[in-house]
Amino acid sequence: MSKGISFCLIIVGLINIVPVLGVLSVENLEEAYGIALASNDLAILMRHRALLFGILGGFVLYSAFTQAFQTAAMIMAGVSMIGFAVLVNSVEGVNESINKVLLIDYAGIGFWVLAVCLKLLSAKNSQTS
Repeated sequence: MSKGISFCLIIVGLINIVPVLGVLSVENLEEAYGIALASNDLAILMRHRALLFGILGGFVLYSAFTQAFQTAAMIMAGVSMIGFAVLVNSVEGVNESINKVLLIDYAGIGFWVLAVCLKLLSAKNSQTS
């Protein structure tokens, strides 16, 4: 079961770490999200967001191999991905790129749910042993 949890967390971690490429350039962010970052202020905020995704993705990847951090990583990744889905679905007329990111997050949420279920089953099995 732990290999299944690790596999799912690796997928979730990779999905969350990819946006870190936005730290490298505004063009990466504009292409990824289909937006124009018209001001330096907005560019800074979006690049910082990319940095935070790198931290989150790195932590989730680390937790795939360190059981002690899995619960915390699962909570953080779940809040992030589900929060994004809620935000996107609360607004009409988002662009195609945002919808693409949402679909990727839906896949990530699926792996996240599987990881959480496996973690709960693993905990239950260890209590009954």
